[in-house]
Amino acid sequence: MALKLGTENKRQVYLAIGLFAVVLIGGIYEISSYFGGSSTPSRPVPVQTATARPAAGSKSAPQGADAQKLTNQGLDPTLHFDKLAQSEDIEYEGTGRNIFSADSAPAAIPQPIGPIRPGPGAPVVVAQTGPPPPPKPPAIDLKYFGYAQAKDKSIKAFFVHGEDIFVARTGEIVDHRYKVGVILPASVQVTDLSYNNTQSLTMTPN
Repeated sequence: MALKLGTENKRQVYLAIGLFAVVLIGGIYEISSYFGGSSTPSRPVPVQTATARPAAGSKSAPQGADAQKLTNQGLDPTLHFDKLAQSEDIEYEGTGRNIFSADSAPAAIPQPIGPIRPGPGAPVVVAQTGPPPPPKPPAIDLKYFGYAQAKDKSIKAFFVHGEDIFVARTGEIVDHRYKVGVILPASVQVTDLSYNNTQSLTMTPN
């Protein structure tokens, strides 16, 4: 019984030693591969990109025929003094100042008729601001052509409005619009109720 137990213990010891050796060898291999690798990084593989060509209908594509290319043949580099003298003999014939001559008189500048800014004693014109004044009321189209005095000494005035004739005392209204005021032999005061306008009408022959 004791011999059997000893054999089993030795077998377990051998298995443990074998597992330890496998683990140790695997660790050494991992460490050597980590520290023993090349330190130079691998070069990236260049990627060729295709150059985009403008489409036939795009704005960047050249359109139209080629321009004409000129050469230097036929050009005369000689300086012609006679033609240069002809251009220098041309005189300025304008009506104003000759801008090519330093001796010409300056152009006359018209002087203002009055002072640009009024002096301290000049009257200041102030523009009126605000709403425009109301329009003037129309003239009263009544004609005062006579009067009559009653027994109580009250006076009646005779008026003509178009083809109508009216007789009114002071305070009465003619044609639903005109109120009669003070009646005098030569004139009468009438108020236009539509415009609140009082006018004096003189006697005129009918």
